[in-house]
Amino acid sequence: MLTLGTRLRNIAFLLVAVLVLGFIAVRYADLGRYVGLRGYYVVQVELPETGGLFEHADVTYRGVSVGRVGPITLTADGVRAELRIDDSAPRIPARLQAVVADLSAVGEQYIDLRPSTDEGPYLGDGSTVEAKDTRTPAPVTDLLTSVDRLTTSVPLQSLRTVVDEFGQVFAGQDANLGALLDDSDHLVAAADTALPGNTTLMVDAQTVLGTQADEGRAITSFAADATLLAGQLNASDPDLRRIIAAGPAAAGQVSSLLRDLDPGLSVLLANLLTTSDIAVTRQRGIEELLVRLPALAAVGPSAVDDKGLRVGMALTFFSPLPCTDGYQGTTRRGGLDTGTAPALNTDARCTAAPGTGVDVRGSANAPAGGVPTPARPGALLPAAGEAPAAGSRAAALPGPLALPAVPQGAPTDMSGLLGLGESAG
Repeated sequence: MLTLGTRLRNIAFLLVAVLVLGFIAVRYADLGRYVGLRGYYVVQVELPETGGLFEHADVTYRGVSVGRVGPITLTADGVRAELRIDDSAPRIPARLQAVVADLSAVGEQYIDLRPSTDEGPYLGDGSTVEAKDTRTPAPVTDLLTSVDRLTTSVPLQSLRTVVDEFGQVFAGQDANLGALLDDSDHLVAAADTALPGNTTLMVDAQTVLGTQADEGRAITSFAADATLLAGQLNASDPDLRRIIAAGPAAAGQVSSLLRDLDPGLSVLLANLLTTSDIAVTRQRGIEELLVRLPALAAVGPSAVDDKGLRVGMALTFFSPLPCTDGYQGTTRRGGLDTGTAPALNTDARCTAAPGTGVDVRGSANAPAGGVPTPARPGALLPAAGEAPAAGSRAAALPGPLALPAVPQGAPTDMSGLLGLGESAG
């Protein structure tokens, strides 16, 4: 008869055995899927061939194991492998490539999931990886066949000749080879020291290369235009040679001409500065005058013909009405009045606005062209003991703007030619 202690020990043993068997059944025999305790989700992978893949092979994501390979079944286009990915694995992007890889040259195959992005959508239960997104290793038979073809394609006699020549090349060169290997250590050390700089250079080069790629069309067009320019220069080579040959003589003649015109030319150009200051404020009016001048010049020939003068008269009295606003304070005086004249009304002027339709007049209503600052003799000369202001035309201007020009030899630059003194450079 069993005692109570023996019965309790038997019950405890049975409970432990049931728990161990249950863990083995759920963990390794995959019986938990029938009761909702499988702990993974299923992803189907379409493959053109197994590539040596087998059931229970490892499934990795970025080199980390995330599951196992389930059943592998045949399809019309290849095989379908079931990937059982652990629920505890990180989320895996659906845009990826499933690669059947080898652990080593003679190792077992596994599936490595290599995503092309870190963003969603992500794999889930029932997801499928298409065959176009997979890659399998080359069959070993193909590799061995290719190696055999390579070895048989090499003539043995030629191979012996090459080996003999290599032996003669390196014969007696052991010291030089040793020095070469020793120096290669220094080369590797220098390359390792310069690695951060080289890395930065390669990263920054992406910007330069990207800019070159973006400007590819412009660079191509520039190269084509440069080719045309070079061709034109080649065609114009005789003319260019004549210009270069005649250039020194022409330059000498121009220099002599400028020297003969000194100081009159410099005085003229300096005085034209005032004219240009006046004209620049009236640029629009001068432009309108030049536009209308050809039409005005064409009136003369068209107004006179063989029959006489072709003219007409259009009376425009009181069209528009004359301006009377602003003249009320003027005392009228008859034509026969010979007495003392009233005081002159110096405030009389047309006060009507231009938009009233009357014939406004007076300098106040004239188009304002702008008036340059009046010049006075010696205004551009610095005071005694003072240096010219930076950027100012501090040299003496000849003529009415300053002191007359004093010949001081031939000018050496454009500032001297214009009578503006020594250049700043």
